[in-house]
Amino acid sequence: MRIRPLVGDTLFAVALTTVAVTLGAEAARQGQRPLDAAAYALVLLVHLPLAFRSQAPVTVCGLMYGTWAVYIGAGNWPVVGSIGPMLALYTVASLRPPRVSVPCAVLLGGIWIYAGAVSHADSWASVAGQALVYPAVLWRFGVVARRSAELTRQLRREQAERARREVAEERGRIARELHDVVAHHMSVISVQTGLARFVFDTDRETARAALGTIDATGKEALEELRRMLTVLRAAGDGAPAGPMPGLARLGDMAERVRAGGVPVTLTVEGTPRPLAPGIDLCAYRVVQEALTNVMKHAPGASAEVRLTYEPHQVSVAVTDDGQGVVSDRVRSDGGHGLIGMRERAKLYGGRISTGPQDQGGFAVRLTLPTSARADAQGDHTVT
Repeated sequence: MRIRPLVGDTLFAVALTTVAVTLGAEAARQGQRPLDAAAYALVLLVHLPLAFRSQAPVTVCGLMYGTWAVYIGAGNWPVVGSIGPMLALYTVASLRPPRVSVPCAVLLGGIWIYAGAVSHADSWASVAGQALVYPAVLWRFGVVARRSAELTRQLRREQAERARREVAEERGRIARELHDVVAHHMSVISVQTGLARFVFDTDRETARAALGTIDATGKEALEELRRMLTVLRAAGDGAPAGPMPGLARLGDMAERVRAGGVPVTLTVEGTPRPLAPGIDLCAYRVVQEALTNVMKHAPGASAEVRLTYEPHQVSVAVTDDGQGVVSDRVRSDGGHGLIGMRERAKLYGGRISTGPQDQGGFAVRLTLPTSARADAQGDHTVT
């Protein structure tokens, strides 16, 4: 059963206080001055702060040292109040660096010598040895515990990183498997489509069987895609569960940017038409990233989004009239950045240009082919 640190320290403080009070009753038998009510009160004050040793180890150590010194100065048996301060030193050494714990160890040795002087010790060699050995041993144990805790934390971080890498490798394997599944099913569908076209007029039964195979293969491929994409979409990766956004939602995006303090005008030229989902999403994300960069890096600027539908391509341009952004200042953490824009454009055979305008401000222009025969033309970046 795991116990919270405060609860565990409180129980520990109560236990050590009980031990100290019990030991105090033996003072007279050891030839020491019997403890009175004030002495017992000081014993409580020496040990009870241990309940907060994990939260404020240095403060607790200083408080206990001071109370123990007052207890010793009153002529009481020093051993009764020594348990708590020694544990306080161990706690500081286990939680704080040596530059903090070493002075605490030296101070404990000084109080030990002070106790020997107040009690008129017969053997100063014994007092000096205890003042040196006890703090040194406690400090060493605390340092070892601190290093062990640091190694444990480092090991846990490495294990977590290893687990993340294994998850990434597994997801990569699934992605490759997904590629094989899609390629296989598409090959089957392509072959059966050719067969159906070839025998459509001469052998209707064979053509019907081929169409049935295409239907079954298509359904199986979709089912495999759904199953594997469910595995690839980790619960915490922020992947959207609903439909992907597209150019039809540029108006909503513009409204959100205006609400963020950036004036945006949206102009649509040509006749809007449905686009392939990938192209639609690509154009939307590029506009989204460009407007985000305006908000981040061109405060006070206004922006214009121009969407143009042409017979065989669609183009978007995002311009602003501010200072613009510098390419190497745009970080890609938390978003795709300029590099992500180029990669998206390249994936769909498009062209993108990004750079400052002659009249001031910054411009991002993207052109994507919408015909099925579009070839990958690469990307072009204006610097």
